[in-house]
Amino acid sequence: MGILLFESDDLEVTETFLNEAYTKMRIGSSNPAESRARVSRYAAGPVSVDLLRLDFEMSYRADPLGRICLCSMHSGTISNHAAGGISDTFGPGDVVSLAPPDRPYAGRVERAGYHITLFDPALLSRVASNGPREPGPVRLTGHRPHSADAARGLQRVIGHLRSQVLATPAGENPLVVSTAAQYLAASVLHAFPHTAVTDPTAQDRSDARPAALRRAVAYLESHADRDISVGDVAAAAHVTVRALQYAFRRHLDTTPMRHLRRIRLAEAHAELLAAEPGSGATVVAIATRWGFAHPGRFAREYRAAYGRGPADTLRD
Repeated sequence: MGILLFESDDLEVTETFLNEAYTKMRIGSSNPAESRARVSRYAAGPVSVDLLRLDFEMSYRADPLGRICLCSMHSGTISNHAAGGISDTFGPGDVVSLAPPDRPYAGRVERAGYHITLFDPALLSRVASNGPREPGPVRLTGHRPHSADAARGLQRVIGHLRSQVLATPAGENPLVVSTAAQYLAASVLHAFPHTAVTDPTAQDRSDARPAALRRAVAYLESHADRDISVGDVAAAAHVTVRALQYAFRRHLDTTPMRHLRRIRLAEAHAELLAAEPGSGATVVAIATRWGFAHPGRFAREYRAAYGRGPADTLRD
């Protein structure tokens, strides 16, 4: 977990910082004497969430970021933004994919406050896969979400990631960060148009047999303490991600990642039961070790599964 804070009213200093924090870029202003910039970054693993407040008008021309870059606008405007063949203007409430990872971008910030969420584009392929007609990594094909509801849902996910993972000690746990990062990537695919194929084919349905499901469950049980994705599980089961998802829905009425969460909950339960009095074990530490970042949510899931609170189990 890392926290970065930057503040300056010197345009050259701000340009140097932006080059180091994002990518090579040139910035300018019609009034360099008034160029107050503030940035706070929370980062862990492959994900970061930054809050930028630029209290001046700033033009920018930037090289490719090499990462997925989501922009959530809170105030002000980003105008004449051009990237990947599109030109658009963003205002308060907008959530957009700022630029494809491999394309340069340019535009103008007009006294704006906004969040920038950056993550490795490989995460998209960890939670989904392309079809046979379009091999290669999964990519986004549009810069705006399908709907206002999709945008609001993604904003909630980013807010949770920032406040409950990256800005807390839970962000130091690789399992927590991995789980949160994959949830973010899946939420992005839910919100934006993309190349991934999610509906199972006839071959996927044929492959979604109990034998494949048993291989998948065995893999989940033996790797529950590791950073694994749905793609890893599908590979272990020798089926596609679509076939894997279909098998879990058909036979267990759940998803592979939800089943993994249940396994991790059971492991946390076993650890709570085994904790010796005076050992210093805590509910928060055990929950975090098994990938549960939010103590209240963990307690609710635990009570629903075991009929009592985790603290009660630890005390006994």
